[in-house]
Amino acid sequence: MLALLAERGQTLAVAESLTGGLVAAEITGVPGASRVFRGSVTAYATALKRDVLGVDGALLEERGAVDAEVARRMAHGVRTVLGADWGLATTGVAGPDPQDGQPVGTVYVAVAAPGSPAVARKLRLAVGRSGEPAAGGGATAEERERAGIRTESVRGALELLYDELIENAGGQDREQSGGNGCLQP
Repeated sequence: MLALLAERGQTLAVAESLTGGLVAAEITGVPGASRVFRGSVTAYATALKRDVLGVDGALLEERGAVDAEVARRMAHGVRTVLGADWGLATTGVAGPDPQDGQPVGTVYVAVAAPGSPAVARKLRLAVGRSGEPAAGGGATAEERERAGIRTESVRGALELLYDELIENAGGQDREQSGGNGCLQP
């Protein structure tokens, strides 16, 4: 996926909420990611979604932070704030409690591509709480569920990005971020 961005001379920025930096960590774990990855914003607090990423306050007030349109606006906002061609965003409920009227496991991921409206995908993640806490201070069932939801959210976000990169393969090559030497192969 990063190779596709590099071939096109395009860049990526990430806005994360429930994943708390895990998407950025996954991306930067790939050698050569600096050629395309501009950076990320971990907007865990709803106010940061509004104040940093430019998500409309009325939208957040009306629908809460766990919403498809909020995810789309986060993806667009991080693209703008970090000067990237592509924006990727995650927002949702990892638990242990519901949020904004949404049950645990409700996640929205979104991608803002150059020259196209942002798209969002809803993930309904059900990571079971089977088993008791491990002896000696191991993770509780709630902690395992939360970690599983966050991990699957990262996977879902990267899959959506890949799908959009492939879908936009033809028409997006003409838009370059320009002037950024780290994009050179």
